[in-house]
Amino acid sequence: MSVQLPSFTKASIPSAPRAIAKGSSLANLLNDNAICFLARNIELVYAKFNSTQFVEACRLAPSDLALMAKGQYIAATLHQYLPAHYQTAIDILLRTLIDADESSEEFGLAGFYYLPYSFYIANYGLDAKYNNGSDPFDISMQAQYQLTQRFSAEFCIRPFLITQQARTLETLNEWQFDSNRHIRRLVSEGTRPKLPWGKRLPAIISDPTPILPFLCQLKDDSSLYVRRSVANSLGDIAKDHPELVFDLLDSWVGSANTELKWLIRHAVRYYAKKDHARALALRIAAK
Repeated sequence: MSVQLPSFTKASIPSAPRAIAKGSSLANLLNDNAICFLARNIELVYAKFNSTQFVEACRLAPSDLALMAKGQYIAATLHQYLPAHYQTAIDILLRTLIDADESSEEFGLAGFYYLPYSFYIANYGLDAKYNNGSDPFDISMQAQYQLTQRFSAEFCIRPFLITQQARTLETLNEWQFDSNRHIRRLVSEGTRPKLPWGKRLPAIISDPTPILPFLCQLKDDSSLYVRRSVANSLGDIAKDHPELVFDLLDSWVGSANTELKWLIRHAVRYYAKKDHARALALRIAAK
């Protein structure tokens, strides 16, 4: 198959359906068209990029790869064709981002176009050996700050929480007050102990207290997008520390407004389905 790239002259991403049709794979979001878009976006800002070889290399991916594995494959291929120096490569990738849409509440499926970017940061943005011996932590944090305004950095921030928890939490401590809802949501969603599709966070699963101040701060966020993430994180924590979560929610419910009551009900739904007494009592109190 010959390589024919789209002809746009400004950073663009391919359109995607609102939902995946029954029987289709999410991996189709990173199909040949998406790869050609990626190649075109890069060559617009980096003239030395070998678009043809990159696309051909991506086409060698096994046809049965699921979405996350496909994202990993493309990220590894990017590493072969971008400059070896991590900061240089990240600067190129950041220049290919579309303009951020601060009015958007949630990202649709089209945002998964950026999944390889997420894995690129996670795989090459922690180790100084990819950055000419210089610590790439701050570079990676800023890359995730930009990425999460177009897609989500909830997957790529997790290796940083696993290997450099204190430094990463220090950054998130600042971001919880950011004016952009997508940055604030990364604080709650990126630290979810058992995020679906994401790496689990063993230290936070064992001791979730370092992230509780974030959840307390964001429980009253103006965005439902953020509040839902807080509820889901509390639901994750409750699976290992139910009494801790029930006690926390008990301290909120007495003065809770309508939005916070919804969050409380959502947070305890796992145990409510099991007819757990405290969960049921909280759902009644939060009506």
